[in-house]
Amino acid sequence: MSLEKQIMGAMKDAMKSKDQTALAALRAVKSEILLAKTSGSGEALTEEEEIKLVQKLVKQRKDSARIFSEQGREDLSEPELAQAKVLEQFLPEQMSEEAIEAVVAEIIVRTEASSMKDMGKVMGMANTQLAGKADGRTISSIVKKQLSQ
Repeated sequence: MSLEKQIMGAMKDAMKSKDQTALAALRAVKSEILLAKTSGSGEALTEEEEIKLVQKLVKQRKDSARIFSEQGREDLSEPELAQAKVLEQFLPEQMSEEAIEAVVAEIIVRTEASSMKDMGKVMGMANTQLAGKADGRTISSIVKKQLSQ
């Protein structure tokens, strides 16, 4: 079943249970999917593109929550985190840091990267290989750590 159909089913459930937080998060995803469909070539989105949209929305929610927390606005931070949690259920299982480190180490060996100058090459391969399974910020910090050793 496509992600869009899963979102629609979850929206119906959220409406029935009157869960406003989940409904707001799911409506945001539906809106982004519709925007992406109408702005592009008119073709259906691939599963990878749908996952990227959801990842983008989760990242936005977490960034907003972090900013609200820094400003002492927990009343605004909590709904953002709750929406991020709702959206995360539509993402593939995230890899552990140890698993990411192993993949990055393999990529470094394969590309023969030896310094921070090679970070772009390693990041490109890592982002492609770990798409949807790991956060870009986590991948970046692991690549920096391994290349600086």
